[in-house]
Parts: sequence; C-alpha cells; structure tokens
Amino acid sequence: MRTVSTVAEMQATCREIRRSGKSLGFVPTMGALHEGHLSLVRAARSHNQVVAASIFVNPLQFGPTEDFSKYPRTMERDKQLLETEKVDLLFAPPPDEMYPHGAVTTVYVADLSEKLDGQSRPGHFKGVTTVVAKLFEIVRPDRAYFGQKDAAQVAVLRKMVHDLNMDVEVIVCPIVRERDGLAMSSRNAYLSAEQRKQALVLNRSLMRVQALADRGEKRAAVLRDAGEQVIAEEPGARLDYFAIVDVNTLDPVEDISKGALVAVAAYVGTTRLIDNLVLHGPGQARQVIQR
Repeated sequence: MRTVSTVAEMQATCREIRRSGKSLGFVPTMGALHEGHLSLVRAARSHNQVVAASIFVNPLQFGPTEDFSKYPRTMERDKQLLETEKVDLLFAPPPDEMYPHGAVTTVYVADLSEKLDGQSRPGHFKGVTTVVAKLFEIVRPDRAYFGQKDAAQVAVLRKMVHDLNMDVEVIVCPIVRERDGLAMSSRNAYLSAEQRKQALVLNRSLMRVQALADRGEKRAAVLRDAGEQVIAEEPGARLDYFAIVDVNTLDPVEDISKGALVAVAAYVGTTRLIDNLVLHGPGQARQVIQR
C-alpha cells in the first residue's frame, strides 16, 4: 500500500491510474477504523481494479463544543488494517494540506443540510460536503463508498453529486453491527462497559418499529411514538431525535406505505450515537437489522 500525504502527489497518482484504464474505488474515512469501514473497502475491492482510501479527521464538520480534539486517532493500526484488506493507495493529509491558509470556499447543500443531524449539529453537513467535494476532486474515483449508518449524510452527498454533475457513483453499503445489534461506530470507543449496554436501546427502538410495521402499522406518528417510548425506558440514554422521513428528501412522512427512513440519535453519557432502519414499500426488498 502506498501512503500519500500531499494533494499534488495524490492527484498525480490517481491521474496515472485513470490513464491506465483501471477502475478506481474510493473509501473516505476519518480513521479509527472498524469492521464497518472494512466492509466498504471489501465492496470497493469487489467492484474496482484499484482501491484508494483516505484518513482525515475533518475539522470543518465538528462544532465548537464537539469532540474534534479527542476523536480517536489510530493511524498505525488503521494502516495495518488497510494493508490487510489490500488497499492500494492511502491518502492521509495533514489539515493544512486540505485547508491551506486563505482557503475560504465551502460547499453547501441547502435545505437537506439542516435536517436530522444537520439540525442537531449546525454546520456539520457543510463541513462534510466541503471535504468530500475536495476529496472527489483530488481522487476523481469511479465509485465512492459510504455506510448506511450515516443515512442523512448519504442523502446530502447524493444531492451534492447530482446537483454538481460530479462524475462519481455513490454506493451505499449496509450497516455493520456488533453481535448484540449495536451499530459499529468509532465513537463506541468512548462508551464505558455500562454505557455500552445502555447504547443497545437505539437498536431496540428500531426493532420495535420494524415489528409494528411488519404487523401492518403504517402511521408514522404511531411508529415514532413507539420508538421514542423505547428510548424513554432507558434512563442512561437521552433522545436527540427519532424521525420517520423520506429517504431522499429527509422530510417527515405521515405513513410508510411508500417506504421511509427511520432514524434515531441519542446521547449515552456524553457520546452521541446514531442508527437507522429503512422501511421499504410494496414490492421492495426490506432491510434486515443485522445482528
């Protein structure tokens, strides 16, 4: 695996890959890699002749009271994992390489960026879209891979790619979970043993909604109330939002007959966790909550 730290070298290297006629898959990450990230790498490997990944803890997507300084950084371990998965190229730039002095341009997807996590974390998605747009311009991949766990982020990025006519295919891979149902996240490392148990309430709330939907309940308000009640029964969790929305617009829906995204965010201790479930309409394959 070749590791590159400058924009110029990464651009030149990726340009040569494209000139060779090889397909290039790209997995952008903030490091602290886990099985969820590695599942994206494997998907990229299965679809492309060359796989590139990035590790960059993006300061623009952290608010002033959020965890940028303590976000887990495990570069040497991450490199070993990527080597094992046969990643060809790693882009690991320092912050001043991505955001040199005087850089003021940002990318902002209006409306969508203010919903779900965007409402709870003002400015977050502008930071995400800015860094991903820059990475796409640097790498110019054929395909880029993201996890379904970040469903709101996926909707925002798909809109950005569509509106800006970016020549990249966004591929979304299923949520990867621990055996007990907890969605894998780099932030799980912040949880104590007790908090780790409390965090399972997010998955339980989604399973409750899935069970009701399987029994024929279509009213979003009823399903949302049921999910919120599950969260309320766990004293160690504090609900941020429980929403049932359109998968693409992130607008609330009144019923789930045509499908919907069920998204939850909650604090366990000081750690904010997210999870979601896609409920499919008639004739569509349903998403199974992996255990």
